Amino acid sequence: MSLLDPSDLHWARPSAGAGTGVLVVAGSSGRVDTARADLLAAAGATALAIRWFGGVGQPTLPREVPLETFTGALDLLAAECDRLAVVGLSYGAEAALLTAVRDPRLDAVVAIAPTDVAWEGQAEADDDPRRPKWTWRGQPVPFVPLRRTWTPRTDPPSYRPLYDASRESAGPATVEAARIPVERFTGELVLVAGGDDRVWGSAPAARTIAARRSAAGLPTTVVEDAAAGHPVVLPGEDAPDPRRPYRVGGDDGAAERLGAAAWPAIVRALRLPTR
Repeated sequence: MSLLDPSDLHWARPSAGAGTGVLVVAGSSGRVDTARADLLAAAGATALAIRWFGGVGQPTLPREVPLETFTGALDLLAAECDRLAVVGLSYGAEAALLTAVRDPRLDAVVAIAPTDVAWEGQAEADDDPRRPKWTWRGQPVPFVPLRRTWTPRTDPPSYRPLYDASRESAGPATVEAARIPVERFTGELVLVAGGDDRVWGSAPAARTIAARRSAAGLPTTVVEDAAAGHPVVLPGEDAPDPRRPYRVGGDDGAAERLGAAAWPAIVRALRLPTR
């Protein structure tokens, strides 16, 4: 059963046929990514973009978000499409991978700016109890705690040092418990990452994910641009707003360049009709 209110959904359907059903999951904004859903529908998919926190009956922050939010959205897509996929960005990529290892219906995942571990949910204050970002069947998904004593050294801040320091201070056992068991997902996986990502280490994470899957005999497509940052703009999408309260990395045009490089792999994984 879907946990989603209709006001937190945006459907975008192709002009002919159903195509692959694609769940579109935005990052830390939690917003309904209507533009990406519309782009994928124009390319031949049935796309469903959702709000995953801050909506009706949802957590107000990205913490203790039920992964059933995403499996429920897949229920809606499954009513129209025989093939299912998720396209997720950043926190949305984290959600996509965690969902993929739990829902065998998924045939493909595109994880943009991914992480190889689950992270702590957002706290409102430094003295808040530590809570998971995700739950499954009412239980917390193991996570790497964020180092609350960390302070940024730049203005605006780059959060990659926070994630790197948190991974180091958590210790190997905690990190291993929080690793996303990507070898359980046997479908098609595309990872898109920038080597200059200033939000978190998406490129090293992509390589780690690919190595774990390779050890299990599973192929992974990694699209990486050493000079790109956290954002990725797919062909036909608008450039991201440069006014951000944090650093994202990447040189001029990097987001568009990485999106163009990734697009052929995305088309193949989602089985979009080629023109």
